[in-house]
Amino acid sequence: MAGPERFRLLPKAELHVHLDGSLRPATLIDLADAAGLPLPTREPGALARHMAAAARDLEDYLSRFALTVAVLQTPQALERVAYEMVEDAAADGVRYLEVRYCPALSREAGLTLDEVVAAERRGLAAGERAFGVRTAIINCTLRHFAPDLSEEIAEASVRQGPHGVVGFDLAGGEADYPAAPHRAAFAIASRGGLGLTVHAGEAAGPASLREAIFECQADRIGHGTRLHEDPELTELVRERGIPIEINLTSNVQTGVVREPAVHPVRRYLDAGLRVTLCTDNWLMSGVTLSGEYAVAAAALDLTPAELRQLILEGFRAGFLPPADRDRLVAEAAEALRGLV
Repeated sequence: MAGPERFRLLPKAELHVHLDGSLRPATLIDLADAAGLPLPTREPGALARHMAAAARDLEDYLSRFALTVAVLQTPQALERVAYEMVEDAAADGVRYLEVRYCPALSREAGLTLDEVVAAERRGLAAGERAFGVRTAIINCTLRHFAPDLSEEIAEASVRQGPHGVVGFDLAGGEADYPAAPHRAAFAIASRGGLGLTVHAGEAAGPASLREAIFECQADRIGHGTRLHEDPELTELVRERGIPIEINLTSNVQTGVVREPAVHPVRRYLDAGLRVTLCTDNWLMSGVTLSGEYAVAAAALDLTPAELRQLILEGFRAGFLPPADRDRLVAEAAEALRGLV
């Protein structure tokens, strides 16, 4: 058995996937029709190809989210998309799913941050009951937001901690928007017991990664594609055991790397860094997690030991209580026996 089918049989954790980038094409069409919003096409296959087309750069890639965010303005839409993500994750062999989204993007029709998160949580919880996938929420703020809005989102995230929010993230256009102005928001999230992750080293270089680590105290790094440009920082990341959320196809789409075979994740593995494979966006990147493992295995010449390491690292790096995390790691390790 070759390709993604082989990897669907393996237990996996998905730590970096965006709700607004992972709608089913048919669902996007349904929700747009209900809201009276135009789409470039109403044929699901053509819409999927449009959304996953190669981008000029990260900003061009991010511009496509205007379509999906526009339909995520009601509790019903948020709940449906969250539920369907769990269903799709289960079909792909995912056992632990962290979904990230910026709740401030769904306030155009009057929803509060807490109402947005509650709707997302209802969908994920229903999916957990139906499909047996453990789920959690990472709330994002965006780099172009004013710092006080980031702090408001962080405070809401802490309030919603007992209801499934496990992490706080900084996303959005990286090149022109530093992370440092959002340091107070990350301090709020940290005091509230949330895990911290930052999109960094994707559209900007090592200076952006240094901000993520030293200004925002990141526990994990999203992308980290340009970390290798700074050997000293790379060693620090290795020493501190900071996991890097790798997104192969997304990095190719946005022009950060030319092709998966030259992605620096190969040198990260060789250097002993903690890395895990993720998807970024199922719709915008046209991928599944099993598909990303298939790409990595072929392009990076992964050994069985490296494949096992990548899979288990996904569970070890999750933003869960230690006992829950250890249980998931043990279950995944047992399930991998005889398969990898």
